[in-house]
Amino acid sequence: MTTKNLKLIANNSEDLKVISAHLQDSIVSTLDIANLKKNRIFLLQLNRFMWEDVEKGVFRKNKRIRTVLKFENVLSVLSRNINPKGKERFLDFLTMESNILEDKTCEINLIFSGDVVIKIKAEVIEITLDDQGSPWETKNKPKHNFL
Repeated sequence: MTTKNLKLIANNSEDLKVISAHLQDSIVSTLDIANLKKNRIFLLQLNRFMWEDVEKGVFRKNKRIRTVLKFENVLSVLSRNINPKGKERFLDFLTMESNILEDKTCEINLIFSGDVVIKIKAEVIEITLDDQGSPWETKNKPKHNFL
């Protein structure tokens, strides 16, 4: 059975929540993050845990797939707790939050475990999530401890 690759587009805060939910527990290497300043594009290539596949049934295999997250019309990118000149580090994606600022631009925070945040300021919310290639099986299913 072939898997249909996911492609999502976000143009508002509600769309952003859908993409964020699909990205939960994704893993990204700091080497797979690029800020193309001249093109005003910010890119991440993540290993996305396929939650939508797990929820189809108890006996489904756990899978991950490579996905590209693309932000357009980017004005600036700041990060907290990432050394831009450091060696490769893996980040665990938790969620995305957005705010409309006074000047009508948008601030999007990508939040990772370990108090890592990437703050993107963009003219508008224009984001795509695009799965690439074929998924692979993984033994590990992310677990969350609730208080």
